[in-house]
Amino acid sequence: MRQFDLCLSSEGSEVVLATSSDEKHPPENIIDGNPETFWTTTGMFPQEFIICFHKHVKVEKLIIQSYLVRTLKIEKTKSKEPVDFEQWIERDFVHTEGQLQNEEILVHDGYCTYLRFIITKAFDHFISVHCVSAEGLVVSNHS
Repeated sequence: MRQFDLCLSSEGSEVVLATSSDEKHPPENIIDGNPETFWTTTGMFPQEFIICFHKHVKVEKLIIQSYLVRTLKIEKTKSKEPVDFEQWIERDFVHTEGQLQNEEILVHDGYCTYLRFIITKAFDHFISVHCVSAEGLVVSNHS
């Protein structure tokens, strides 16, 4: 089985929920594969978004490119619907003045159908998420 970026919209993934939406910077930009596009929040925290894979996957590495995120929680579920999430990862990011944060996370027990990303704290009132990449394998398609 080949390993690839499971989060790309071109691989069938989609953002099924986001707590903020700006028509110029929609949440779909997180998974479009274009480093020039991004999702931006409209202030107040926590903010979150959910990525649906439309299949069972095994995530082995996450890469998050963002700006001004301080604390990120990631939850996962194996359900066919975005319910019953379990806490998986919590990470504090380093402030990188004037440049993107590139957070690479090697993960264990990455079996899931959905991932929920919760930004609990930020370095400013507004943040941006430019890309979420999930390297891994397709375990099975939904029936």
